[in-house]
Amino acid sequence: MPTYDFDIGIIGGGAAGLTVAAGAAQLGARTLLIEKEKELGGDCLHYGCVPSKTLIRTAQVYHLMKTATEFGLPGVTVPSVEFSAIAKRIQSVIQAIQEHDSEERFCTLGAKVLFGTPAFSDDHSVKMDGQVYAARRWVIATGSSPAAPPFEGLSQVPYLTNKDIFFLKRLPQSMIILGAGPIATEMAQAFCRLGTEVHVVQRSGQILSKEDKDMADLVLEALRSEGVQFYLNSTVQHISSRGEDSQEVVIRQGEREPVSLKAEKILVAVGRSANLGGLGLDRIGVAFDRKGVTVDDRMRTTQKHIYAAGDVTGAFQFTHAAGYEGGIVVSNAVFHLPRKVNYRWLPWCTYSDPELASIGMNEKRAKEAGIAYAVFSEAFTGNDRSLAEGERVGKIKMLLDEKENPIGVQILGPHAGELLNEWVAALNGKVKLSALASAVHPYPTLGEINKKVVGAFFSPKIFSDKVKKGLKLFFQLKGRACEYEAEGEKQKA
Repeated sequence: MPTYDFDIGIIGGGAAGLTVAAGAAQLGARTLLIEKEKELGGDCLHYGCVPSKTLIRTAQVYHLMKTATEFGLPGVTVPSVEFSAIAKRIQSVIQAIQEHDSEERFCTLGAKVLFGTPAFSDDHSVKMDGQVYAARRWVIATGSSPAAPPFEGLSQVPYLTNKDIFFLKRLPQSMIILGAGPIATEMAQAFCRLGTEVHVVQRSGQILSKEDKDMADLVLEALRSEGVQFYLNSTVQHISSRGEDSQEVVIRQGEREPVSLKAEKILVAVGRSANLGGLGLDRIGVAFDRKGVTVDDRMRTTQKHIYAAGDVTGAFQFTHAAGYEGGIVVSNAVFHLPRKVNYRWLPWCTYSDPELASIGMNEKRAKEAGIAYAVFSEAFTGNDRSLAEGERVGKIKMLLDEKENPIGVQILGPHAGELLNEWVAALNGKVKLSALASAVHPYPTLGEINKKVVGAFFSPKIFSDKVKKGLKLFFQLKGRACEYEAEGEKQKA
């Protein structure tokens, strides 16, 4: 029987890899964690979730300063931002979180951490810096990187991605963003609020193309009202540089004449590619395609002792999805429990203002799956706390199937990501809608909208003519005490 240096080896120190390493090491498995960058944490900590949400918050505060009069406060003249100070704050937040994702912490848990670029020499061993490391099981968690689309001229011009946009030395006067997914949408609003003239170029006729159009269009109008300029149904014809701080993107919208957009910076945000280069997967029989590593529902690759989790699989590119998949790997690789992934109630959120959060199916997915459904909706204009906060844009949608079971919820509004957590607990815990309807929420809170949309489902049943007739019959109720006519109805009469 072969002997190995480690029980489990992990390549990649992002959300998925760190989850596996922490779990395996604490359970007593001899664990090796290899990271190619100088620090652990992965894309999320250094170039994604953490810096982007820090920047979004800074931009939100600056926006509130500029719109003080909307809250009954005196108007103020706000000076221009110094982006270097913003970048410094972003770095400080990263460093604070980095302590939790440090080499020292994982060593205390029992995991050996190495930094470098490994490649598989056989299906149980990797070679790095002249050394060979063998493990009984391996986990590929190398993440993803921003994709470079094949736009003519793009490779000849300097452009930004999420790898460098958070650490600019100064705020760009103007920016062209290619793509209109979550990252593009969040950055468009944030930089526009900080003072950058922003142009967004999108191939399709909708931003946030995976979301329902009615919800995405509300985000679109919110950003437009703040000054972001959108070019939908547009194809990029050519990109060229007119100097270090002068870039040109020529686009065409349908049959119209080409339009030339000029800006100081270009941000490319049109998708991501799995980090597979140099691993040598083709030599050890691990299947992969253009999306990423092929895995089964237990996160096993075509070599059953080699697992993959996180962005590298090309499935759901969210940090929380990577952490969840890492937990599935620990169950299978360490506990030897045949646990399978289930993405039915995987939530996600775009952190625009208003936020757009979702769990389960939206209308678009339900139609694609051929599922009959009913929609119940409530607007934030009917929520007292939302009005007090000055938030009037947004709504919640609850989708029920033919058996009146929830199949999905979408929330567009203030703190939508936080409001969705009640649904995360309810749907995963199989809580009945009647329990949500009878729950008491503190007043006034945004969370009351969750109860209200469930009430929209029950109200027609409770206050139906049939129920009223029954109560009148058994309890001799006398019926209405007041008849009100709207002004229009009075005029008709």
